[in-house]
Amino acid sequence: MDFSVVELTDEDEAFRDRAQAFLDTHVTDEVRRRDRETGDNFDEGVHLALGAGGWLAAELNKSSEGGLGRLRRRIWDLEKRRARVPWVTWGTTAIVLGSVRDYGSPELQEEVLPRVASGEVRLCLGYTEPEGGSDVATCKTRAVRDGDQWVINGSKMFTTGAHNCQYVFLITNTDPEARKHKSLTMFLVPLDTPGIEIQGIRTVDGDRTNIVYYSDVRVDDKYRLGEVNEGWSVLMGPLNTEHGVVDAAGDGLQDVSIMTHQGAMMAVSVDRIAALAARPRPDGSRLLDDSSVAYRLGRSIARMEAALSAPHMFGRVAIAQAMRDISPDLMDLLGPAAALPVETEGAADDGGAEYIYRWAPLCGIYGGTLEVFRNMIAQHVLGLGKPNYSLPAEPKVA
Repeated sequence: MDFSVVELTDEDEAFRDRAQAFLDTHVTDEVRRRDRETGDNFDEGVHLALGAGGWLAAELNKSSEGGLGRLRRRIWDLEKRRARVPWVTWGTTAIVLGSVRDYGSPELQEEVLPRVASGEVRLCLGYTEPEGGSDVATCKTRAVRDGDQWVINGSKMFTTGAHNCQYVFLITNTDPEARKHKSLTMFLVPLDTPGIEIQGIRTVDGDRTNIVYYSDVRVDDKYRLGEVNEGWSVLMGPLNTEHGVVDAAGDGLQDVSIMTHQGAMMAVSVDRIAALAARPRPDGSRLLDDSSVAYRLGRSIARMEAALSAPHMFGRVAIAQAMRDISPDLMDLLGPAAALPVETEGAADDGGAEYIYRWAPLCGIYGGTLEVFRNMIAQHVLGLGKPNYSLPAEPKVA
């Protein structure tokens, strides 16, 4: 791992200054407050400003096409994180966009792609079903062909951002008799189509997600992505990106783990708690002077740093598990006031550890549970084979 400092040219520093000035103007304290209240992790005003300023197009395009080069992309990503830009809906949009480019009809691409770059169009993920768990290939949402249209019936859970998006990247079952990976067809369904109902759900960390119902939803065949019953190949690219099962570039200028955003918020909370522990109290003593406090804080920091250094899906597991393990310990060090949420009078660390504690279980579910990823590591990295979930064999009676 290369920890050498990247030297910025005058032009790159000017780019950073421009990025900071733009974000400071648009991502205000009011934006962040409103985002905490809604749990949307999206702000339309900020998003449209990003589009109008050319920042979305710069992210989407290659440097040869006028987009950001590797270094400036890294600078931009870090500045967005520093400013705490509401990001989830843009994240899902970027994940889906490659499949629209690769598999969408020319008519669909013309309808969608230009308005993504302007910020007018956002895309969300329609994968998980109420009874489906992490195995999206067990999809029960049906799409039945009717001439030049498809009729869709079913429901999807955890369609985060659906109420702020214009299209959903929807996995459907088009052949219930086929093997599960050969029965799937993907669509990019306009969310203003009659028969779609979006209901909000609040998660324990305060974020909003949605359950979406599809009742006799009719969509034209132009909204189909890829061939009929070949949806798994269309879905694999976005799934691999979301799971972090992609090769990192050799220049070291991208996030090590797919969960770095979540890990960075954990690091901010830990840094604040470390500062509080080192601050003298009215009698001159410090919390850190207690050797047990120093040991537990040091252990938490070590766990966090190890997790932040883990790459790809290893980092997804390590970061989410570290959040689960250290957040209750950190709250215990701070005492009862650590249970008070952000912007509450008397909160020990302005609610940082309390939020990480509530967020940690969800970070172990996003895009698949930790158990799913541990099985993927065991199977595809360690070569241990597929897990066997069958019931134990009945003992033979002599």
